[in-house]
Amino acid sequence: MTSVDVATRRGMWSYRRARETACPGERGPLLPALLMVLGAALGLGGCDGGDDQAVSTLPSGDGTKLAIQGAGSSFAAPIVEYWLAQYGSEYPQLALGYASVGSGAGIERFLAGSVDLGATDAPLDADDIAQADEAFVQLPITGGMIAIAYNLPGVDGPINLPRDVYPDIFLGEVYRWDDPRIAAANPGIELPAKVIQVVGRHDASGTTFAFTNHLAAVSAAWADDPGVGKKIDWPGGAMEANGNAGVAQRIKITENAIGYVEAGFAERLGLSLAWLENRTGGLTQPNVETGRRGLADGADTPPDDLTRTIPDPRGARSYPIVTYTWALVRGDYGSPEKTAAVHQLLRWILTDGQADAASLYYVPLPENLAQAALAELDALRP
Repeated sequence: MTSVDVATRRGMWSYRRARETACPGERGPLLPALLMVLGAALGLGGCDGGDDQAVSTLPSGDGTKLAIQGAGSSFAAPIVEYWLAQYGSEYPQLALGYASVGSGAGIERFLAGSVDLGATDAPLDADDIAQADEAFVQLPITGGMIAIAYNLPGVDGPINLPRDVYPDIFLGEVYRWDDPRIAAANPGIELPAKVIQVVGRHDASGTTFAFTNHLAAVSAAWADDPGVGKKIDWPGGAMEANGNAGVAQRIKITENAIGYVEAGFAERLGLSLAWLENRTGGLTQPNVETGRRGLADGADTPPDDLTRTIPDPRGARSYPIVTYTWALVRGDYGSPEKTAAVHQLLRWILTDGQADAASLYYVPLPENLAQAALAELDALRP
């Protein structure tokens, strides 16, 4: 049996278990929604009638449960869905759901009032904030790494990618795997004489924002065009997919492909991950420790600005492409009961929930950053 067959069978089993437990009307206790994400990443559908990727919802039962719905970041979907599963098991009077639709759609839904919580890997810009007609805050809830994943059959990795090379790959300037610049960074590895198949995001994505924010910081050509954004026009006819799960799946099934994806998705699907040259010239792999160092940005204390991005981290062992995920939270949800329930969920995420971050390949918030977020949440009380 091939590794793809094994992964597919495991994904089918995980999907069936998750479907039995996360879809309304089907039996069983709620499993961590990480299983649903694996099913989505392998191209499997969600509950019948749904049109969102990786939607995890606690059934509302007799209709007396208090519903809290979130939407947004696919980058953070595994840990957000896991949190909701864990928290929902402690508070069965709540009906909790999350739609992994990408940061752009999550922002739109939050500002339109159709969801209670938004999750985004790109802090809101002035135009977005101007659309809000009520008080809200942007709170960091987790951090993570954006990996450059690739599919090169027969090549024993990991491959090294210098910081003047990987931006040019996504610009289409370096378009063959045996390009001398890639070969020079990987002595002893026989690279195929094949065209590089670039995979990018199609939907409006905070992962794309963080990735292009980094590329613009290290490449003047990228900063000039296409620049930074949640959605860009990919140079050179790149393949496109929706969500981190969609990009990861496309890389997995496409020989000679390369793309960017949340590191945990790539790890769970067994994708090969490049080691990237960081700001100090060191080659680093994406893991929780290098991600933590990247988010620290060479400082001993976290940033005072809770929405600050880190496009090119300092530090000799820092992984170079990192991002926070922010939760969008209102001050008033129309009733004291719902306001208290939503805010208490966020308090749990910022405290007890952080303990599970590393096991899911995310970076826990530093204690003082979590405390600063809690203080901002408390100041939001109506």
